[in-house]
Amino acid sequence: MSVKHSKDVEAKEVAAGVNTTIQVLIASNEAPNFAMRKFVMQPGGGMPRHTNTVEHEQYVLHGQARIGIGDEVFDVKTGDVVFIPAGVVHFYQNTGEDTFEFLCIVPNRPDEVKVIDESSC
Repeated sequence: MSVKHSKDVEAKEVAAGVNTTIQVLIASNEAPNFAMRKFVMQPGGGMPRHTNTVEHEQYVLHGQARIGIGDEVFDVKTGDVVFIPAGVVHFYQNTGEDTFEFLCIVPNRPDEVKVIDESSC
């Protein structure tokens, strides 16, 4: 079992993102089934259209954003929950004047990220 404070976990820039960081709060070597990550997007930040080979369960902690999932676009805000199926194209764009922050829980399986359009964030 592991207990730590999120402020003690290093935030790293998301390579394909714009003004976006990730913290791996619970890594795949710390839990048998799921990893937990926290993403923070600065105003104007986002992540381009991409796919992952694992599903995502997400909880919006703060702010607002536009999220594309497949052919649908959603405006999300603090308290919303989001499910993104494996293999479905998705993107994020912070549409607010404050940070957009969310938790993202993914299965501990190999995940291949494929960027579809880098200009979409």
